[in-house]
Amino acid sequence: MKCEHCTRKECSKKTKTDDQENVSADAPSPAQENGEKGEFHKLADARIFLSDCLACDSCVTAEEGVQLSQQNAKDFFRVLNLNKKCDTSKHKVLVVSVCPQSLPYFAAKFNVSVTDASRRLCGFLKSLGWVRYAERVLGRPITAHLCTAKSPQQVMGSLVKDYFARQQNLSPEKIFHVIVAPCYDKKLEALQEGFPPALHGSRGADCVLTSGEIAQIMEQGDLSVKDAAVDTLFGDLKEDKVTRHDGASSDGHLAHIFRHAAKELFNEDVEEVTYRALRNKDFQEVTLEKNGEVVLRFAAAYGFRNIQNMILKLKKGKFPYHFVEVLACAGGCLNGRGQAQTPDGHADKALLRQMEGIYADIPVRRAESSAHVQELYQEWLEGINSPKAREVLHTTYQSQERGAHSLDIKW
Repeated sequence: MKCEHCTRKECSKKTKTDDQENVSADAPSPAQENGEKGEFHKLADARIFLSDCLACDSCVTAEEGVQLSQQNAKDFFRVLNLNKKCDTSKHKVLVVSVCPQSLPYFAAKFNVSVTDASRRLCGFLKSLGWVRYAERVLGRPITAHLCTAKSPQQVMGSLVKDYFARQQNLSPEKIFHVIVAPCYDKKLEALQEGFPPALHGSRGADCVLTSGEIAQIMEQGDLSVKDAAVDTLFGDLKEDKVTRHDGASSDGHLAHIFRHAAKELFNEDVEEVTYRALRNKDFQEVTLEKNGEVVLRFAAAYGFRNIQNMILKLKKGKFPYHFVEVLACAGGCLNGRGQAQTPDGHADKALLRQMEGIYADIPVRRAESSAHVQELYQEWLEGINSPKAREVLHTTYQSQERGAHSLDIKW
């Protein structure tokens, strides 16, 4: 039996019902190694099951499996416990970044508005694929075409450990940055980033917890979002309500890039980006026509089946798209494996539909219209096209040679 989303015709992996049901379930976390115990220590280690596409040995090595097992709530609790002790030299400033696609999960799960969920989640916390697949499996023919813009998680890591640290006169290692995300892929992304030079040997994200793990912490602590104290997401900044960026229900920026390309290349102002579903709802197309001719053709491809078809066309030289937004999760980030799951590990379709409606109702605010974004470009990045902006906001990719033991993927 193969992994649920695997595209291989052959597979040597065991299923989650076999003896070894996760990459490295017994690896000790830093909290265990340091013997840290305290008020917070009951939550189980994060487990990456073989039904999660990341468990394929083409994308996760044994060493990374050990590191993934350490991306769990125990390290988060270790910092909370240290901060309760008298030795202030060991205290860390706890910063939590919440992905926009996680908020509808809490709003739907606890039956509150998304703005109320965000404020109560903030109050509670004050008391936390695809790129790897391309690098490890597909190699240079694909990685040469990957967009160099960093992910929102990576940018937030730099924002917290560089800009925020300097604003607060803190060294990066004195900050413990937690990401709340909808899927397990973000745990691997945090490891993949390494130690950027600008952060002086510190990771941008120290710990990634899924929305489901946060909900589990709430349940074990007998405190729900509804019962949490109301706090603000943005400190002293004036906030009326939660807003989101334009586009589909994921972290991609197809709509933003499409508008920019239309204006810069063809002097066309596009107000509303229209998505048209093709072979299925997870493969959608966006086009720009001028004088009866299609001059821009973008696509959004979600899920590995659609990615498989896309790669086939690219290899055959029959790929008609100028830009493709690719996500490993079918249904996009809202359908991440770290949230909206039934107890037996399947997608909770009713909850997901509710989350989709909640996300669609969140008001859209384009990043380029935000005064705070413009301020960050000037104060932190020294201008929009500055060398520092290119260093902080962009990345590079590596095509790693596959070992002889790896199985070839047969399309």
